[in-house]
Amino acid sequence: MGKELDEMTPNSPGALKGKDYQFDSFADGSVLLGKKKGHLPPMGWNSWNAFGSGNTEALTKAMADKIVELGLDKLGYEYVVLDDGCYKPERVDGKITNEEVKFPSGFKALSDYIHGKGLKFGMYNDIGTNLCAGAAVGTCGHEMTDAASYIEWGVDFLKVDNCYYLWDNATFSDAANARFVYAPLIKSIQIKGSGFEKSLSAVKEGKITGERAVKNDTYVSYIGTFDGTGPEFTPVGDRSSELVFELDVPENGEYELSVEYASGKEEGIGQWLQVAVGSAPESALFFDDLLPETEGPEEFAVSEPIKLKLSKGKNILRLMNHRRQENTLNSYAAMLEGLKAAAPEKDVILSVCEWGKTQPQNWAYKVSDSWRILNDITFKVGADGDPGTGTWKDDYTPSVTSQYNKCVIMDEFSGLDKGWNDPDMLMVGMNGMTPVMSRTHFTMWAMMNAPLMLGLDLRRVEKGDEFYSIIANKDIIDLNRDSLGIQAKRIFSTGIGTGRPDQVYTRDNERIDVLAKPLSDGSVALSFFNLSEEASGQSVSVSVSDIVGYIGKKMPDCEKFSKAVSFELKDLWTEEVTENTSGVFGVNGLEGCGNVTYKITPHE
Repeated sequence: MGKELDEMTPNSPGALKGKDYQFDSFADGSVLLGKKKGHLPPMGWNSWNAFGSGNTEALTKAMADKIVELGLDKLGYEYVVLDDGCYKPERVDGKITNEEVKFPSGFKALSDYIHGKGLKFGMYNDIGTNLCAGAAVGTCGHEMTDAASYIEWGVDFLKVDNCYYLWDNATFSDAANARFVYAPLIKSIQIKGSGFEKSLSAVKEGKITGERAVKNDTYVSYIGTFDGTGPEFTPVGDRSSELVFELDVPENGEYELSVEYASGKEEGIGQWLQVAVGSAPESALFFDDLLPETEGPEEFAVSEPIKLKLSKGKNILRLMNHRRQENTLNSYAAMLEGLKAAAPEKDVILSVCEWGKTQPQNWAYKVSDSWRILNDITFKVGADGDPGTGTWKDDYTPSVTSQYNKCVIMDEFSGLDKGWNDPDMLMVGMNGMTPVMSRTHFTMWAMMNAPLMLGLDLRRVEKGDEFYSIIANKDIIDLNRDSLGIQAKRIFSTGIGTGRPDQVYTRDNERIDVLAKPLSDGSVALSFFNLSEEASGQSVSVSVSDIVGYIGKKMPDCEKFSKAVSFELKDLWTEEVTENTSGVFGVNGLEGCGNVTYKITPHE
């Protein structure tokens, strides 16, 4: 025990690269490897919802052609992204390469074609050993090689998934990998040194931080980070837990810590322990490794001594496991490092697609431009001739409302200086999505500053038709492209009785939400969303003071808005313009799944 941090157990994640890659740096606002910020949410087309693994070179070219023909490029749709299913199933001479039947000309030629249209080229990979569709070409251990290929092919956007990940129980990964991302069960600790000796009970003397760990009668479990893949838990708050002891020691010096523990390989019971002294940013990490496996989670053992340095007086001793987040950050950072090594000046947009599993809203800003917040929005993707199926609601993630309900309270995690919450690709044009649902879905994503990645076969779209009128609504798109780059905040909801509407997580869709978004010209976008599939006759309104109370600090001229004597209201779907002199804005009922969205411009 107590080995150096760069001498990690074989077949385990290995040492972290430094303090900048550790949990205690997550809140410091610093990026890694010079990652550039200031990008608006990416817009474009991704192949997955439309074609799944069946996408081809010919289909991709047809989508690029259609983007230009429809003038969507002029509205901001610029990325054409190949998702899963485009590579050979195995590496060739250690490199990823094109599947020759579906992509006969190769990726460089396809990239040149897309660039020739004035568009940008995007691709896909995974931080695990395999891609989600199974091909054994994940970037794990090949980051430098793969990054060089992407730069050679002219890639501008890279979506990186999280299947078959070696250091967590991710999709298609070994469930026993949970041993890496939770601490063992802890019953007690003992500290010795400088003539001092003390035993402390984890349950009686230990304090739990965050919301994950659990005390029972004899031990503490779930010392780690919530799995955020599903919609069960809120993203707001401290989603990780530590077991903390306050130690008052007589002298400065070296002490020894022994831990009474039992290990496991399942969610909540692991084998990896981190031991630190002090709070961020002054903390010192003294142990970061697997403890020896016990005979089972019911059989407790005492660890060999772990050496610590303590200061005379009070010390904060932290027993923890933040590896679920740290491992994933380090894996995505490895790909960013490869891209920077291959082309130091090129700014490839990096989309972290780990489905919210490791609470990426805490750390992904350091290496990426956006991060997925949940598992896929649909599991019924399309094929050539089949539009696939989208849904308005679902108990799990594949629906508009499942994604919205989480993303809508994540506004404080996003911004030009960070990046964007990603509730997954748009389902406009899929079976099951009515025009009303699609308009509201599109508006929600625009208001929440989500990436606007189309997922339909664009050959089905003609200028002026139903689909076009949704995806080409410039007024709605402009909300997403506004230069302030501020995600809308929910300022009222009929479904929330107490607590702040911008922080309370609810999955009950029988409600109307009101979102406000400050815009760079001093106006405010205000959306009323009916989450229910049933029409509502309820009147809902908010006032100028309500709006200013929630987003005033983010408005470019709050005083002008507050003191305006009248307001111009433009309905961004009907284009109707009206005047308001009351300073109260509302709706008298909404159709099922419907929305009304105004741009509110103050007048002196």
